Amino acid sequence: MHKLIIRPEGTLQILSQQEAQQLSDTSDHGLHELVRQCALAVLNTGSHTDDTLALLKQHPDFDIQVAARGRGVQIILSHPPETALVEGELITGIKHHLFAVLRDLVYTRNDILDSGRFNLDDSAGITHAVFHILRNARLLVPGRLPNIVVCWGGHRIVRNEYDYAKYVGYEMGLRGLDICTGCGLGAMKGPMKGAAVGHHKQRINDGRFIGLSEPGIIAVEPPNPVVTELCILPDIEKRLEAFVRLGHGIVIFPGGAGTLEEIFYLIAILLHPANCHIALPVILTGPEGSQEYFSQLLHFLELSIGLPAQARLTYIHNDAIEVAREMKMAMETVRTDRRNSSDAYYFNWRLHLALELQRPFIPTHENMAALNLSRRLPPHKLAAEIRKAFSGIVAGSVKAPWIRAIEQKGPYRLHGDADLLEALEALVQSLIDQGRLKPHHPYPPVIFEKTS
Repeated sequence: MHKLIIRPEGTLQILSQQEAQQLSDTSDHGLHELVRQCALAVLNTGSHTDDTLALLKQHPDFDIQVAARGRGVQIILSHPPETALVEGELITGIKHHLFAVLRDLVYTRNDILDSGRFNLDDSAGITHAVFHILRNARLLVPGRLPNIVVCWGGHRIVRNEYDYAKYVGYEMGLRGLDICTGCGLGAMKGPMKGAAVGHHKQRINDGRFIGLSEPGIIAVEPPNPVVTELCILPDIEKRLEAFVRLGHGIVIFPGGAGTLEEIFYLIAILLHPANCHIALPVILTGPEGSQEYFSQLLHFLELSIGLPAQARLTYIHNDAIEVAREMKMAMETVRTDRRNSSDAYYFNWRLHLALELQRPFIPTHENMAALNLSRRLPPHKLAAEIRKAFSGIVAGSVKAPWIRAIEQKGPYRLHGDADLLEALEALVQSLIDQGRLKPHHPYPPVIFEKTS
């Protein structure tokens, strides 16, 4: 089909002419190219590609225009992927995801980034911005007890890891738990799919399947079909903050460098002195065959940050029922903690996030080289630096602008304590050996330059 015209629903029905023009504006300040890339990713839901450049090359004629007419808004899709259509009509779930992308891109640009209402150089200002984005997406639901389990893990996991993630989701669904993920495939789709079956068997009709993404990664991880509530945050840091503010517990499955980035982000929060008494249960889990991933991680934690990091994590090997039971019981602990502190159930205001975890980290070669990877830092600060290192490794492996930067300048270079970088290099090499990190280039995206 060469052209498809659809009329949006919900809040998009009342876009102003100015907002519609912004979404189709091809100038440097306009949103058109960002809209085009995100829309193409959504329309390729179910695709197994994680190469943004390849996706764009496969659909060079695809375009999207948003026009405000007298009777409302029209979305005009040119050369949409055939897999997004049934009998010439856009699949309803994909349509809703597309509406969510347009809603969040225009709201974030106008009401968050350009409005001047939020000080995005201030920790509290960033948290309020995240709150408003989630509220505009209608993800903050008052009157519900703590029930949301955030699931992290890789989108390129092997079959038995996917089946296990689905089984864990099924057991959590049977216990009435809702699921929030990065909305992609693999360990993000599995728990949602399993929980959907569990909810159905328990006749739960108001279960929630929340997907959080950001423009730089949505082409790598298009929303999976199970997602019913989708929100696009403006950058990875606000996406990560949305996870920990919205969720009540976290289950982490095997993954790659992106999952390690999330883990070290979380450790940086959990080890901050201001958060030592806040209830936020975290479970690492995987099936037979995934031990290497977690053993390498736990070994690195012991060598780098120490036992306090391990103490905040629970590792349950190959026992989906035990994971679900532990998380269900932990919800009562979270409820008591929120109630006693008068904190909201739907948004964890009390959790302290250091500004360095909230500001977007731009993985230029200069910024990567400037990271302070030293054990002389307090544990929570060292965890934050390691998180940034993995953020750069992810960007240099899968994100088009940084892939091109490495092509031009060579691998990133990291500097730090010799023993720490040696352990970090071993951890990254283990990801490559396990097939969990596949650099876009014939060489790793980073070189470790050890100092004494």
